[in-house]
Amino acid sequence: MSIYGDYIKSVIRTVPDWPEPGVNFRDITPLLQNSAAFRKLIDSFVHRYQEMNLDAIASIDARGFIIGAPLAYELGCSFVPVRKKGKLPFQTISETYTLEYGHSEVELHSDAFQKDDRILLMDDLIATGGTMLAAANLIQRSGGHVVETATIIDLPELGGSQKIRDAGFGVFAVCSFTEDE
Repeated sequence: MSIYGDYIKSVIRTVPDWPEPGVNFRDITPLLQNSAAFRKLIDSFVHRYQEMNLDAIASIDARGFIIGAPLAYELGCSFVPVRKKGKLPFQTISETYTLEYGHSEVELHSDAFQKDDRILLMDDLIATGGTMLAAANLIQRSGGHVVETATIIDLPELGGSQKIRDAGFGVFAVCSFTEDE
């Protein structure tokens, strides 16, 4: 967790019963609208990764882009989008993953990385971990090395961060929420 974790967590809005009854949606919009909080968020990642010699930040469509792009800029490395199926205009590789009800797919340009590039994989939130694992598998298949996965929010009770760790990837979250928070 970041030194700013508690502060950042306090700025995130919880919307009860959205998108369905019983779900507490963690809304990062207030975090993005608060310039001091957003700076602390990006600084949390900069401080963690500034000496890791990363080649690229790979961020997952779409909220991952919001944090991945400024972090890539700050760290002086490239930014690579991991997109939903059908959104990339060049040759792609894809990975399908299971959702609660059905399947989804993420894609990456086939030339996104060089062999052994050091990649930080980012998204806004880890819930069940399916999207992050699919993106990590894509990066590995493309020749890149996932140094760590990073997110603003971890929802550990949903088991995603543990699944990611069990698959051999490190996980860093700025803050976490339990169901009753």
